[in-house]
Amino acid sequence: MKNIIATQLIQDRDVEKIVGKLLRFGVITASLVVLTGGILFLIQNGAQGRPDYHIFKGEENNYITFKGIFMGIFTFKPMAFIQFGVLLLIITPIMRIVFSLFAFILEKDKMYVVITLIVLAIILGSTFGGLKV
Repeated sequence: MKNIIATQLIQDRDVEKIVGKLLRFGVITASLVVLTGGILFLIQNGAQGRPDYHIFKGEENNYITFKGIFMGIFTFKPMAFIQFGVLLLIITPIMRIVFSLFAFILEKDKMYVVITLIVLAIILGSTFGGLKV
């Protein structure tokens, strides 16, 4: 009996460690992508004069869709890199939930699978429901 409990605890700890590494990797990757975008922005626009803050200029329409973000990355647009980093930061906790879902499926824990599916549906619906395609 102790062997079964010890094995189960090790598996739970392994899942927790993997989830922690997944979150860490996602945040670090997103930070590096945003930093890359910031450096590109400074290289391309750093020599310009002070901007006029009396006139508001909103975000360009190119960077509010997936297509615009990815096309901007391939053409080395700094704002596209920054937007992609933010997108990675948003996707990181979603990937944690997906990984947890697979872990619960492997454990055959039906109640947590259903709860995780509900949480995943709510998060995906709220995150991507208002996104312009």
